[in-house]
Amino acid sequence: MLEGLLWFDSDPNRNIVDKINQAAQHYRQKLAQMPTVCYVNIQDFDENCSEINGIMLKPKSNILRHHYLVGVEQNN
Repeated sequence: MLEGLLWFDSDPNRNIVDKINQAAQHYRQKLAQMPTVCYVNIQDFDENCSEINGIMLKPKSNILRHHYLVGVEQNN
């Protein structure tokens, strides 16, 4: 990922789907394209939900809890 948007949402009343959809909307407004990947903290990752509206979720230990890094995956 060359550029991304780091989104924070610790609201316990909102589920991860809503949180990532909101982050993706903000990303689209700022960068005029939809993200393709979202890096999430391992503890926030649910193996039963690895994709949300075309956005692949990837667990990472270096992402803080309740933070969502959305962007476009770069193929090298």
